[in-house]
Amino acid sequence: MRRGLTTLLLLALLAAGCTDSGEETTGAPTESASSGSPASSGTPSESPAAQPSETPDPAHPVSLPALFDKRYDGRRLRLGEVLVRTDAYTQRAVTYRGDGLTISGVMNIPDGRGPFPVLVLAHGYIDPAVYVTGQGLRREQDWLARGGYIVLHVDYRNHAGSGDDPRADLGLRLGYTADVINAVRAVRRSGLRFVDPERVGLLGRSMGGGVVYNVLAVAPGLVDAAVVFAPVSSRAGDNFNRWIRDDPGRSGLSRRIIRAYGTPERRTEFWREASPRNYFDRVTEPLLIHHGTADESCPIRWSRASYSALERAGVDARLFVYPGEPHAFIDAWPTSMRRTVRFFERNLD
Repeated sequence: MRRGLTTLLLLALLAAGCTDSGEETTGAPTESASSGSPASSGTPSESPAAQPSETPDPAHPVSLPALFDKRYDGRRLRLGEVLVRTDAYTQRAVTYRGDGLTISGVMNIPDGRGPFPVLVLAHGYIDPAVYVTGQGLRREQDWLARGGYIVLHVDYRNHAGSGDDPRADLGLRLGYTADVINAVRAVRRSGLRFVDPERVGLLGRSMGGGVVYNVLAVAPGLVDAAVVFAPVSSRAGDNFNRWIRDDPGRSGLSRRIIRAYGTPERRTEFWREASPRNYFDRVTEPLLIHHGTADESCPIRWSRASYSALERAGVDARLFVYPGEPHAFIDAWPTSMRRTVRFFERNLD
């Protein structure tokens, strides 16, 4: 009898040992506040289905990682009509092709045979409804062309004579980054006798400074050096909150963006992947930042934070701070431009 009880007890223990203590619980997935991705329900089992996939998840189409592997096909740079003649350079209308669009702009070409180094300019925000070609960096275009640089000012998609992209705003304007990358590729491939394709730099102001940050992170090695003036934040969430989310005139766009991607507070992973700061370790070119302490549009704390992140990433970066200067430099603008030219002279040779 005792042997029979012992046998029954052993059988019961063996049956209990076959139960999968790691079985998943059921229920609807919830949104993770830290990453914005659906959180796993229950405890993952040790079955093969629960193991990490060998193939990484595809990048969100609205993200910098999605731009890393994008094919950039900038080509067919065409010179158009003469717009301005000065004592030092000629300004001509230009177009080029890229990303399925025609992008317009202007090019200042110094007098002489060349070949001249090239600077591609990325302008700040101007309402596309009122923007005209070449607008936004007029004084920089003039100064740099007089200094012996070809200046290619990009209009971006949806601006002036450029092609239309109805999803540009919903795409957080990351298409502007592709436009600038394609501008560099187009000018390098142009075959124009006065262009030195081996010496190309970038310059951006305000929103265009953010575009330059993106280009450096997305396409390391594309250019030789870059300069930004009063740039936006290198965190996409800061820019969304500052100019879209808190602007009553853009409440419709704000709602569309939040419906599509969530808020920066809840969908942190999405907003990190839309931010160049998260990828500063990819930057290989020297970078110069100019920012005034009286900037009420892009607070200088943004550039201080970006500079600190660049330093941590090992980037050759320098920040010049201008006491009392507003967003559009006034008294210190000539000083900032002399520093800019010296920087390009050192790094585009």
